[in-house]
Amino acid sequence: MRKVKPKRFLVIGLLAMFYMSSCNKNEDIFVNSGSNTISANQGAPIWNIPKSEIFDGGPGKDGIPALEDPEKVSVEAGGYLLDQELVIGYFDGENAIAYPLQILDWHEIINDELDHFPFAITYCPLTGTGIGWERTINGSPTTFGVSGLIYNTNLIPYDRQTNSNWSQMRLDCVNGPLINTEIKTFQLLETRWFTWKEMYPETKVLSLNTGIDRPYGLYPYGDYKTNEDNLLFPISIDDRRLNRKERVHGIIVDDVAKVFRFGSFASTNTMINDVINGEDVIIVGNASKNFIVSFYSKLRDGSTPVFTVVDRNEVILEDQLGNEWDVFGYAVSGPAKGERLINTESFIGYWFSWGAFYPDLEIYDM
Repeated sequence: MRKVKPKRFLVIGLLAMFYMSSCNKNEDIFVNSGSNTISANQGAPIWNIPKSEIFDGGPGKDGIPALEDPEKVSVEAGGYLLDQELVIGYFDGENAIAYPLQILDWHEIINDELDHFPFAITYCPLTGTGIGWERTINGSPTTFGVSGLIYNTNLIPYDRQTNSNWSQMRLDCVNGPLINTEIKTFQLLETRWFTWKEMYPETKVLSLNTGIDRPYGLYPYGDYKTNEDNLLFPISIDDRRLNRKERVHGIIVDDVAKVFRFGSFASTNTMINDVINGEDVIIVGNASKNFIVSFYSKLRDGSTPVFTVVDRNEVILEDQLGNEWDVFGYAVSGPAKGERLINTESFIGYWFSWGAFYPDLEIYDM
């Protein structure tokens, strides 16, 4: 049995104290900013979200340090990960990278770049949401940091070029020079480490050598993931149709959202055809492998193939023309090889967060 050093419990206790202190005051940052130094933009009068629902998380701006271009290692060197642990996978058609939640829990934002594509992996441990953000905004690359502010218990990143504040789940800028600008996103895959390395055996994975001393492997927030009553901050709407902490895959089509539960999928790859806000979508999931992905049914040329679900590692679909499509929507064989399906605006998160950000959203199969 592995021994845990006492200082690790101290770190966890301090984090919990920061958050609980802010929550128990039940005050927003514009009434009591605690120990934080609120930047000019954070204190600016114009926000497109209610000021009364923005809370000071406690650690302060950059108190949770984002990672910059972190070291990656081989699967063999990633032995610190257990097979059942969750990772967020990135794949660009050639290169695969796994970003473990046990590292993201402590950093929340990773600024990275691959083949001249600057991007950020944003992750909020309080809402369980991992979303890929492009870092080029209005033609200029930037990096993101953790502002220390919370809205609907969800991360508010800030961009370091303009100091504007952004809402992770709203996918837009909520304060500062870029207010109302929408962020461009890209597809990620949240799944178990075992599933990811089976799909992409040549993947790279983050090294524990991040340059920052954190007790990776220990979850910072106690029983938060499993305690339905444990919400560290208020939310605007508490939709109790599902358990608060149930992980669901949500799809957003022009501000209309719908969620899909893992229980709607079998222990083999399962396909669902659905219509969301007038758009035909296909959703493929596997409860055993712990993944759900979704795409628009139409190709970029406007044609609509007849898809059949398959279960061949990363290959999850085939069509009547003999094309095989992988979990990121790439055609890996057939006449369409090299083309890509159009992915939906979608990500996995705790049910309560979807209910808070997208009131009255539909739940598939309910």
